[in-house]
Amino acid sequence: MKIDRFRIAEGSKVNLDKHPTDFTGDYEHKDEAVEDLARNVRSLAELQDILYAGNLHSLLIVFQAMDAAGKDGAIKHVMTGVNPQGCQVTAFKQPSAEELDHDFLWRCQVALPERGRIGIYNRSHYEEVIVVRVHPEFLDNQQLPEEVKKDKDLWKNRFKEIRDWEDHLSLNGTHVIKFFLHLSKDEQKRRFLKRIEQPEKNWKFSANDAREREHWDDYMKAYSEAIEATSTDRSPWFIIPADKKWFARLAVSEVIVQTLESLKLKYPKASGAHNAELVEAKKMLESED
Repeated sequence: MKIDRFRIAEGSKVNLDKHPTDFTGDYEHKDEAVEDLARNVRSLAELQDILYAGNLHSLLIVFQAMDAAGKDGAIKHVMTGVNPQGCQVTAFKQPSAEELDHDFLWRCQVALPERGRIGIYNRSHYEEVIVVRVHPEFLDNQQLPEEVKKDKDLWKNRFKEIRDWEDHLSLNGTHVIKFFLHLSKDEQKRRFLKRIEQPEKNWKFSANDAREREHWDDYMKAYSEAIEATSTDRSPWFIIPADKKWFARLAVSEVIVQTLESLKLKYPKASGAHNAELVEAKKMLESED
């Protein structure tokens, strides 16, 4: 699969209306995609093992989307074969009192993956330039000087802070890839109704989810501007069609696998001293009764 179709080049304009939500490429049937997803899951497990052993790089995967776009399902199905010791998932919800006492990047900074690990953000620092922008009243709850809140360049400054932070991570071995799961408003409605109609899915839905649909256009504008301002060569955004869950999961897996492959990962080579220790250990073990 050519992932460049979904990648947003640095400096390019973003209009989400021009990105189809129901695209499935050359895949006409779900079964074909499921087979390729399984292949990518196996590849990802192997690559993650090498990443962990090398202990030089780490990978940060960011998921952003409207409600019901399939973030949880994508994480579950794509990462199913990864060793839990080498992967961590952090879900960011409404900021706590402690988090509000720090800058908006702080809570994401403390959740970064260590070297050799894959970190996944289910929502992220981008909530602060999307949800807070759509609901400016949330900004009033943040412990910020008035001149900052009223600064006409507030969002422009936050975009720059995000770019600088992600560049810093990349230059220190933490590679960042960001997914926007692009769901249509009609498909979101269908999934919401399904959550209401099926008792076992009721817990996933709240009335506020439906009310937020009133701000759909505002969210699309906020996402477009955030992606446009923060997709860089080092930390790119990928806009993934999400109306078909099976295709979204395959596309996400393909991007992750190709990103890890681009790092040219290798198992660490044993030093001369270590090799001598291995030879000695082998003799000891073979000499046991």
